[in-house]
Amino acid sequence: MAYEVEVLQEGLEYPWGLAQLPDGSLLITEKPGRLLHLSADFSSRHSIEGVPEVDWVGQGGLLDVVLHPEYGQADNRWIYLSYSKVCATGFTTVLSRYRLQDYRLEDGQLLFEAHPCGGLTWHFAGRLAFDADGYLFLTVGDRGERENAQELSSHWGKLIRLHADGRIPEDNPFVGDADALPEVYSYGHRNPQGLAWNPFDGKLWLHEHGPKGGDELNRIRAGANYGWPRVTHGREYTGGIISEQTHALGIEPPVWHWTPSIAPSGFAIYDGEPFAKWRGHLLVGALKFRNVYRVQLGQESEVHEQVLPEPQGHRIRDIRVLEDGLIYLLTDDADGQLLRLVPATYN
Repeated sequence: MAYEVEVLQEGLEYPWGLAQLPDGSLLITEKPGRLLHLSADFSSRHSIEGVPEVDWVGQGGLLDVVLHPEYGQADNRWIYLSYSKVCATGFTTVLSRYRLQDYRLEDGQLLFEAHPCGGLTWHFAGRLAFDADGYLFLTVGDRGERENAQELSSHWGKLIRLHADGRIPEDNPFVGDADALPEVYSYGHRNPQGLAWNPFDGKLWLHEHGPKGGDELNRIRAGANYGWPRVTHGREYTGGIISEQTHALGIEPPVWHWTPSIAPSGFAIYDGEPFAKWRGHLLVGALKFRNVYRVQLGQESEVHEQVLPEPQGHRIRDIRVLEDGLIYLLTDDADGQLLRLVPATYN
């Protein structure tokens, strides 16, 4: 399907997350700790005041932003931010929510802080998504200490599930297990930077960075173990073996894996009119190969994949399908851009 790439904004400093307000305007996070408001016609942008103090260190900083599913109804003006901050012995991943009033955040509430605190500065993950029932999900990476991804007493390497106000759902899979943290929904993840609810199959989907190869696309099940590091298609960056196993009993296998690694970040499931032929297809950004992958799921685990010919040359950090049905991309750079994919016949 022929399309064009429009440059809507430039000069964004390592943008990471994107959300659309009911009036059509946009919120964009920048890793150094800024939250920007971009007008619906893209003609003006403002910095939002009251953003929490974040620690822009390594792969951390101000990460994702999402709106409450009922944002704009009654007095609901909650937005949710994930970010890294200093803790007692290093850094951790945090989730907070705030009311957005004009160009200021108010009534801040800390909803979740990952434990334990860690000294390394990578694999914070931080991707956010709501499902159709209003549960809030947050990804937390293994923080570079891979064995913790298998430890249910650690938040590292986990998918977290909460109520919108931060309470722990009573039906979370490990509630009542004295050896597990009750926020954990699934585990055995390395560094998941893609998370999306699929309205076509009613499932939550997640993709994650492998090491050297073994990036995974996973369909999420409550309580499932996704294997890292016991099972992986990847290898050490030096070429050494991490695990002899690519599958094992009791381990949820990936629906698809990328070997060699594409370094996936950003994830959307297309549902709109302008690209109607792509409805239900998965859109995955790639940091390493600097492009967008379109993944079509067929029958009996059949997967078809296409690398979109545009936009080449950009590290894609986030992908969103907004209310107009068009595809918006954030590029990962000190001079980052907001791009839009538009069908060639669109007017």
